[in-house]
Amino acid sequence: MLTKVQKQLILKLFSMFVVVRGFNLAIIVVAQYITAIFIMSPNQSLLEVLLDRSLLVLIAASAVSIASGYIINNFYDSEKDSINRPQQVNVEKMVSQNTKLMLYFILNILVIIAASYVSFRAVLFFSVYIFAIWLYSHKIKKRPLIGNLTSAILTITPFFAIFLYYKNFSSLIFVFGFYLFLVLSMRELVKDLQNLKGDLLQNYKTIPVVYGEKYAKFMIIILVVCNVSVTVFLLKSYALELMDYFFYSSISLLFVILLMLKKAQSRQQYSHIHMLLKLLVLLGVFSIVLLNPSLILSKIL
Repeated sequence: MLTKVQKQLILKLFSMFVVVRGFNLAIIVVAQYITAIFIMSPNQSLLEVLLDRSLLVLIAASAVSIASGYIINNFYDSEKDSINRPQQVNVEKMVSQNTKLMLYFILNILVIIAASYVSFRAVLFFSVYIFAIWLYSHKIKKRPLIGNLTSAILTITPFFAIFLYYKNFSSLIFVFGFYLFLVLSMRELVKDLQNLKGDLLQNYKTIPVVYGEKYAKFMIIILVVCNVSVTVFLLKSYALELMDYFFYSSISLLFVILLMLKKAQSRQQYSHIHMLLKLLVLLGVFSIVLLNPSLILSKIL
């Protein structure tokens, strides 16, 4: 039987897992390794990539810096979140705000120490990234449009740490990065529609608050058109092998999302669209392995 102290500790650990979006962090780590294995180092074996200490430290620093970002974002958004998602906030409140803030500083220090093991460039990269996340959470998030764009950029930025490490700057990487950026921008706008009530009461100047729901939906439509254009460009300009199937499927999924968006009015309906966009990002990252299917066996063997 667990003691009362042990139960409280487990509950607090679970609370922090929710705050730092533990599942998201695991996905990011896996996605970075997939990028490293199938795009950045096609001539290295799977074991060589997995045993690369510098890469391991770099990916760990990315995950920890993102975790600290979730913590500071949670710290500033506590009042708004208590309106938009009260049940989840009740779980998050098992850990005090002071503890979260202390953990935020500890994690950032650990990130810089870890980055120093890799290189001075890594220290500089993560120092700027940590500051950018704080600035976004404290100031930029409450501003229309720039807040959405900044959030999308910050979400995709950790992958550029991998590009810098391998010094691989192929055009395909940047075009695909732009594709993901557009999907993330859609997701941010849908999230604003989903959180409209809390944003309005807490005076967050998001696009739906300032310009209305119809304008926000129109912007999402524009982003979908841009995304489909980028998709067509990718399909015509690059040899994507089996990854073609992902992009064709993504066009169909975006069409479904537009139909759902047209009818959406409630928080629950926007939440369903939000989850589909998260799924699209997830599938997009994991579809990287389809760029060169023959590598899958060669990496394992």
